[in-house]
Amino acid sequence: MKKDERGQSMVETALLLPVFLLILVGIIDFGKLTYSYAHVHMAAQETVRIAGFGESDAAIKTFAQNYVHLGDKSKLEVVVTPNETKRKSGEYVTVKLRYPYQFITPLISKLFPSSFMIESDSTIRIE
Repeated sequence: MKKDERGQSMVETALLLPVFLLILVGIIDFGKLTYSYAHVHMAAQETVRIAGFGESDAAIKTFAQNYVHLGDKSKLEVVVTPNETKRKSGEYVTVKLRYPYQFITPLISKLFPSSFMIESDSTIRIE
């Protein structure tokens, strides 16, 4: 005697689909976070090279904002130490970049309600 199992696959799909979608979106979110960090890190390395040539703080910040393509450029924080009046040839300059990252995965965004800050810095000797 055969049982009627017509709705079994629909129930299994309805139970497992949200879990699979959450995992998929989490993987995409983690990949996006990794890409964003790598991009900010590369931007810090390129920006500190400009600072090493003795450019002004305004030129350094403009270069960093034009280099980073993650979204709103105005959210990028650029900190150059020491400032341009204290920089001398042969000393070191550090550029620190900070950019807010907003998670798209529902559960992770509940754990980090405010923006997660991606930070990277780089140091070079001034020519």
